[in-house]
Amino acid sequence: MSSRPRALWPLVAVFTAGYLASYLLPTVVGRLSAGLGLSPAQAGLAGSLLLLSSAAAGFTLASRVERFGPRRPARAGLLLAVAGYGAAALAGSVPLVVAGAMAGGFGSGTATAVAAAGIAGRPDPHRASTVGLLSVSATAGVLYLTLPHLTVPGWLGGGHALPFAAIALVAAAVWPATGKLAGGHGGDGGDGGARGAAGPLPRRRAGLVLAGGMACWALAQNALWGVSGRIGLTQAGLTEVAVGAVFAAALGAGLVGVLGAGALGGRIGRAVPIGAGTVLIAVCIAVTSASDGLVSFAGGEILWNACYPVVLSYLIGLAASLDPRGRWAVFAGSASSLGVACGPVAGSLLSERAGYAGMGLVLAVLLVLLAAPLTAVALHTAGRPLVPGAIRRRGGAPAALVAGTTGAAAGLAAPQIGAPEQPVAEFPVRSVPARLVRRRAYRPAGPDS
Repeated sequence: MSSRPRALWPLVAVFTAGYLASYLLPTVVGRLSAGLGLSPAQAGLAGSLLLLSSAAAGFTLASRVERFGPRRPARAGLLLAVAGYGAAALAGSVPLVVAGAMAGGFGSGTATAVAAAGIAGRPDPHRASTVGLLSVSATAGVLYLTLPHLTVPGWLGGGHALPFAAIALVAAAVWPATGKLAGGHGGDGGDGGARGAAGPLPRRRAGLVLAGGMACWALAQNALWGVSGRIGLTQAGLTEVAVGAVFAAALGAGLVGVLGAGALGGRIGRAVPIGAGTVLIAVCIAVTSASDGLVSFAGGEILWNACYPVVLSYLIGLAASLDPRGRWAVFAGSASSLGVACGPVAGSLLSERAGYAGMGLVLAVLLVLLAAPLTAVALHTAGRPLVPGAIRRRGGAPAALVAGTTGAAAGLAAPQIGAPEQPVAEFPVRSVPARLVRRRAYRPAGPDS
């Protein structure tokens, strides 16, 4: 098998199709409420069921993507997404819409699991994740600009049909890209990166803390994201077109943030972007939830969406660095999807009981508390061996430097904090008894030796 890395764009395409449903969550929840006559809490519950199904797919496939190879599960997930979201768009009754949305959500989660496993095996998972977030932010931004201006054809189910149809069409458009993914068993996720041998999950404590933290972190983000449309319409007094324009501008700011994260890379490590970024997001959520006009609503949403994908890209890169086979990346991504799923319900319940401003204050406090353990995981894993040929021991960067100067290829750069750890292939060496070693083997080297 060739060791040449596969192209990144097929993984990015599958990543976009898998993540798009959560990015369109506000318009999905809003149109379910308006088009089917559901209460805000009921519409939020329907959105949560979609995302819970997506999380279930991730947990189910976390350790199986490598066994099946990425191409087959990616195609199955995209096909299920097209069928499920298409059925939800065509249906006119609440049970059928929810069932179709859940089927589509399982397909989205399958595609996300394949993409996460593949990104973890890339030489630079942070760069791969930033490109994926860039793609999904751009796609969602275009849809937020166009969906409010489209009318629903008579053969579609109702006002809720447009976002579901859009997600299904994107999944169908991504299908040809799966032909570029590895098709055999034990594939590399489409990237050709080295995989570790089968075995137990490494760094379990750090991985569990990260997965739990990402679940709560995503819940806080999507508790606000799920009710942002209602905040703009009811509390800030904006029209649907204006709210859509604000969301598109916010996602455009997210593109700028992702580009900045890609340019910054691992120069300052992961701890500072994750910790400081999470605190800044908490401030943005408090401002957005208390907004009473266009300026405060748009300012909070735009700054929040500029920071959110930056921190998320570093969290994805951190999860990928814990296991080059991608298992922690899929587990942490699925935990994040679980938090995303619970977000709309949490946001709806909190806003009904404490108001939008009270909800924002609760979420802001939660995020500030989460910044500590997430930063601690980033600091704990920052000193791991980071270069090819690195020695796996408690030496961190010094051990990596020793390996780089003694056995690595010439010109290898010094390790950078935040860079991915490369797996080491171990070869058995047969020991030779000391009595068989001849003394002349130690003679000085020379032209006759």
